[in-house]
Amino acid sequence: MQNKAIHHRGLTIGQIATRTGLAPSAIRFYESEGLVHPFRTDGGQRQYQRGDIRRLSFVMIAQGLGFAIKDIKAVLDRLPENRTPTPADWARISRDFRKTLEARIDQMTALRDRLDGCIGCGCLSLKTCKLYNPADRINRNGAGPRYLMGDRIIEDE
Repeated sequence: MQNKAIHHRGLTIGQIATRTGLAPSAIRFYESEGLVHPFRTDGGQRQYQRGDIRRLSFVMIAQGLGFAIKDIKAVLDRLPENRTPTPADWARISRDFRKTLEARIDQMTALRDRLDGCIGCGCLSLKTCKLYNPADRINRNGAGPRYLMGDRIIEDE
């Protein structure tokens, strides 16, 4: 019976840590970044909602995929604070997140494919590469990794 009362009030940081596999210090860090918003008991103890388990799991996955905390926060800020997010809430935010993931996958695929070509060539230099960038012509499009930014390979003119 006591266990049900704890769940009704909320989950302690220890319970959240056990469920998510995160250290309490990591959970407090995510709290300081505004990713979760525990409430305090009269005694000052943090209490988390059950939905915070999903939020923190999402944070862990998104960070593992290379997303910055500020980007993760922007996604989570679109979820309701006053209740556990529903599957419809998660589906709504996942549409935009999916677009970003697909763009990253495309970028990584292009990098992988071009690296294969460069490794096979052996030059590993887009400045001198006669195959992908003869006479450094891609430079006219601007600074940075132009091919990885989506510029097309320049064919011989």
